[in-house]
Order: sequence, then structure tokens, then C-alpha cells
Amino acid sequence: MRFLFSCYFILCGMLLVGCKSQTRASHTNKKLKVLILDGENNHGIWPKTTFMMKSYLEETGLFEVDVYRKKYTWIGPHYNKVKGVENINDLLTLYPLNDGIEREAVKETKYDPNFNPDFEKYDLVVNNLGWKSAKWPEATKTNFENYMKNGGGMVLVHAANNAWGQWEEYNKMIGLGAWGDRDAKSGPYAFYNNEGKEKRDPSEGICASHGAQYEFKLQTRAPKHPIMKGLPKVWLHTKDELYDRMRGPAKNMTILATAYSDTINNAPPWNKKVTGTGRHEPMLMAIEYGKGRIFHSALGHMDYSMESVGFITTLQRGAEWVATGNVTQKVPKDFPLENKSSSRTWTFKN
Repeated sequence: MRFLFSCYFILCGMLLVGCKSQTRASHTNKKLKVLILDGENNHGIWPKTTFMMKSYLEETGLFEVDVYRKKYTWIGPHYNKVKGVENINDLLTLYPLNDGIEREAVKETKYDPNFNPDFEKYDLVVNNLGWKSAKWPEATKTNFENYMKNGGGMVLVHAANNAWGQWEEYNKMIGLGAWGDRDAKSGPYAFYNNEGKEKRDPSEGICASHGAQYEFKLQTRAPKHPIMKGLPKVWLHTKDELYDRMRGPAKNMTILATAYSDTINNAPPWNKKVTGTGRHEPMLMAIEYGKGRIFHSALGHMDYSMESVGFITTLQRGAEWVATGNVTQKVPKDFPLENKSSSRTWTFKN
């Protein structure tokens, strides 16, 4: 009989360990550990937006956030006027890490053979890199792929879906990508049509476009998903870029929210041959990769775009879902409405 009881308790212990292994986050009072990657992004605002996202996550009380900034830093050309800043390169000194590591500002992205964050220390990684980001060493890529397959988490924001179009596993992780030498071979377009049906289109064509920035409405497509539960069916987002024509594997992907790419309003003024798509384009997505989870937000072109309460809330809830598979945060009272956007002025607290 004692032998049977011993077997019973051993089996229960094994089951508990198995349950814990399903998520990297522990069920203790310890905060979830987050690593933000930055250092090169075509959106030159990135030194500021890293600190914005760091504070947004920390203010929930759920997260402890570190930043891994690359050795070679690159301020890209895509940005608008930053309040109080004359030279965009000043952002590197205005938003420093103060970690004692010497870095080099470069005019073009530069490969770093020693780039190797310790992903295993973290419950999730926030990717704030972007278009033209240098390739990672093969060993680092493999480490990240294994981290994700084994239950890691990633949140990627806006231009992070521009990066590494030839990295097959990364394309699987993010579901859909933009630019980065992607084409029809990268995967189909994914969208909702005007009848409210999710569609895939494998036809030839460019990968990614957007018009001038403007306020646009997001429509919730997965109201029962933990990230979206309790959010309005339609809500107005602040001034931002509306990515359309993204393409990729789009497997194990749930489209959480879309925005309508108007043929005129979302036509790029710099390219008269391209119009908006007239389709409801994915803006928020949830992807599963092995045992790992990914929250993909195509929002967040500038600092004022990230001051949107819609952006802040979905970032916070998306990060919790990625790390734990659940969302405990309530929808804030100042969440935007269908015809009224909502923003919070962000102040840097060093």
C-alpha cells in the first residue's frame, strides 16, 4: 500500500512539473521578466519608444524590464518631428541605458558577430528592431528559435515586422511581414473582406504599403481572445501608419483586430501607382510557434502613436498573454471609443 501511495505522489509531482513547463512564467509573486531588443530601426524614434514601452509594461506591476541595445546603433530615416528635439540623433543621449557599455553610432546597420542575448532568462522578448536590421549570428538565431519553440514569448511592434524577410523561422513566428525583400514566395496576403470573412490571397504583388498618417478605426475580430476580451467592437486609434498588403505564412495565427485601408486615404502620396487596398487589414495578431506565443502589433509609427491608450492597453495585455497564456488586466476607463481617440502624454522618468 505504501508503494502505491508513493507512486501516486510521484505521479502528482510529475504532473505539476509538466504543467509548469507549459509556460515559462512562474506562478509565484515574482514579476515577469521582459527583455526589449533595440539599437537599429528605420523608425528613428526608437530610443524613445523603447523607454515608453518599458514604462508601460512596468506600470502594470506585472513586469520587470531590461533593455539589450546593440553594439552598433543606427537611427533610421523614417520619423516625424519629435517635440523638443532638433536633431533626431540626440535621442541616443536623451534616452541612454547607462549600463557602462560603449556603443558606436553608424550610418548604416552593421553586423555584430557577438550579438547574443540570453533569451532563456526572460519570460518574453519585445522586438523594437526594424527594417534593415543586421542579421543575427547563426548560433543566436538558433538559440532564439529554440527559446520560442520551447515556450518563450515575443511581442513585436510596427517596423519589427519589416526585418529579416529571408529568415524562414522568423516569418513563421510573426505570421505576416512587411517589406524586407518579401514577395509572393513569402506567403499570401491575409485580410478580412467587406462581408466580414477572413481571406488569404496568394497572388503576385508587392509586399506592404501605407499612406500618410491619420486616425483610423480598429475593429475587434476575436472578442473572446484573452487580449481582446472586454475591448469595444470598434475603436478609434490615434494618428499612425496603416500597414496594408502584408504577407507571410499566416499559420497558427489569429487576427485580433483589423483596420480598413481606404483606397484614397491610405494611398501613398509618394507612389501614384499604388492605392489603399479597400480591405480590412490585420493590425493586431496572435501567433503560436511550437510552445511559444507571439503578439504582433503593426501599430506604433511614432511616439504620439504609442501614446494612444489603445496601443498601450493592447501592448500590456498582449505581453501578459504571451508570457502566461492569460490576461488579468482590466480594460481602462479611458480606452478609446468608436468616434473618439484617447491618448496619455508620456513623460520620461530616468
